[in-house]
Amino acid sequence: MTTATAALSPGVRPGWWDWLRAELAPFPGRGAMTLRIVVTVVLVVIISMALEIPEALLSAYMVIFVTKENKVVTTLIGILTILGVTIGIAASLLIYRFTFDYPELRIPAMAVVLFVGFFFSRVFAIGPLAFGIGFVIAATQSVAELMPSAEYLVHWLLWLWVALVYPLALTVVVTRILHRTGSPGAAGPPRPRKPLLAADAFTNPAYVHFALKVTLAAMACYIIYTGLDWPGIHTAFITCCIISLESIGATLRKGALRIAGCLAGGSLGFLSIMYLIPRMESIVSLAFLIAAVTALAAWVAAGSERIAYGGLQIALAFYMCVLQGFAPSTDFDTIRDRLVGILLGIAVTTLAFRYLWPEGQTRST
Repeated sequence: MTTATAALSPGVRPGWWDWLRAELAPFPGRGAMTLRIVVTVVLVVIISMALEIPEALLSAYMVIFVTKENKVVTTLIGILTILGVTIGIAASLLIYRFTFDYPELRIPAMAVVLFVGFFFSRVFAIGPLAFGIGFVIAATQSVAELMPSAEYLVHWLLWLWVALVYPLALTVVVTRILHRTGSPGAAGPPRPRKPLLAADAFTNPAYVHFALKVTLAAMACYIIYTGLDWPGIHTAFITCCIISLESIGATLRKGALRIAGCLAGGSLGFLSIMYLIPRMESIVSLAFLIAAVTALAAWVAAGSERIAYGGLQIALAFYMCVLQGFAPSTDFDTIRDRLVGILLGIAVTTLAFRYLWPEGQTRST
């Protein structure tokens, strides 16, 4: 995929250090994509802190999550995700009218929505829309036990919509501006148009297996942290859904990247809170810190499929540690809980994808 990787002689298996250097080497477009992500994330953090928009960590993560090297793809995914988030939150509000006080209805509904959402994320040409709807409904249904009242829940859901949608819109705007002024990129040959629904959507078992694995992993994490009465690790549920989105191929190899990225991002977050954040007095210093770590995560995420997942996990773990509120925080309990949740989600997802219908045995056509 990259010129650096292609430079390695065919037939020669490099050592891990040579492999890593090749994967991290610059290539056309990588720096531009990294710059777009850094600029947008910093803007999102400043806006969220200044206006006190909650869930800043999700706002920042959505930027790196949807940004692609192609501005057209980024715009399309951004618009589809906005639509999916909007429909998902509206549907979740409607479902809560019947399930808020009835977990015996809400929990099966979560599982069904997850399965349907992730199944159609694989078979639809507009998979991000199906993912956005299914994930948002299931994730918002999973926090009922954390809400003191129905009124508070509605208030939180509406703010969550703001926290997810505005960074997506900002990502699209920044991408189109910076692409036009600084990185036009090479135009590749036109790709054949995909059908709206995969031809083997209802005959290939790989799609059903994928949706079942994600659903079982996420619901297992939900049952674990609910049974332990440890709501602080609810990030396990979210982690299962996020890291499974694009596990179409090479699923098993991504387990190591998930863990390595989480440990790297969590370590950077821990060190930042221990040594840097207590000395910060303004949002400017926080912005520089966010920019530095985001640049690292974005550089990795802009690489080949072999390492891109690691960049997403670095960003997710770091944001979960550092973006805890609207002021500098040194609450290590929150860091511990969020990292435990991430690691739990990674572990359960990896086990599910490793032992339940490994994708290498039933590939999609």
